[in-house]
Amino acid sequence: MALVAADPLNGNGQYPHYIQFENVSKTFSRPVLRDVNFYVDAGQTLAIIGRSGVGKSVSLQHIMGFLKPDSGRVIVAHTDITHMSEEQLRQIREKVTMVFQSGALFDSLTVGENIEFSLETWHGYSDQKKEDVVRDLLKKVDLVGMEDEFPGDLATGYKRAVAIARALAAQPQCILYDEPTTMVDPIMSDHIGNLMLRLKRDLHLTSIVVTHDLDLMRKVADTVMFLYKGEAIFFGPLAQLETCNHPHVQQFLAMDRVEIAGKIEEV
Repeated sequence: MALVAADPLNGNGQYPHYIQFENVSKTFSRPVLRDVNFYVDAGQTLAIIGRSGVGKSVSLQHIMGFLKPDSGRVIVAHTDITHMSEEQLRQIREKVTMVFQSGALFDSLTVGENIEFSLETWHGYSDQKKEDVVRDLLKKVDLVGMEDEFPGDLATGYKRAVAIARALAAQPQCILYDEPTTMVDPIMSDHIGNLMLRLKRDLHLTSIVVTHDLDLMRKVADTVMFLYKGEAIFFGPLAQLETCNHPHVQQFLAMDRVEIAGKIEEV
């Protein structure tokens, strides 16, 4: 079965946006996503923001196909994945990968072995080629010489960088980041933001980042979606977020300004 589903609204047979939610709703014990619409174009970065429990991570799980919507359509890699089988989704996941908040690294494997794990699907790679790729990826994420370290010996920020390197080993078109700077010190948070920008620029990666970190949002995002109680109450260019007059958006931004002011006073 062909991966690309025909879109009656698009004459070339492909969906125009790389990722798109069309009226997506999902309910567990309560509604988590309510008629959500947004899109991400190839090479662009979307930040999904909002308080805890509003559906941010659930949105990522729909993009990966781990969850299916109760209603609406989910488009990934210009393809309608809403009703795809697990076998079909595996082909999509070769293009789109996810960096989990936990890092999801194998504690029993070294940093190098964790990254190399993603190379197992690339048949024809010699052991030397794999070592070369691992070293190149560690260089990309500024972790040169750490291939023999174990995840348990690394600070949280370094674990996230290793997880990004492992995601890159799969040569994806798109990376989903789930709270990449949570529990990370400000210096490492800034480093991860710079890394995400560099990967976008050098590899032309499409990305979505779920974050509470508005500094990170302002650094990496082209567009922003603000979720409130499962509803997308703002979706648009980053520059328009500050002028959005929705009271919940303004309250969220005001709380961030208060936190920044408090940090300045502490200094």
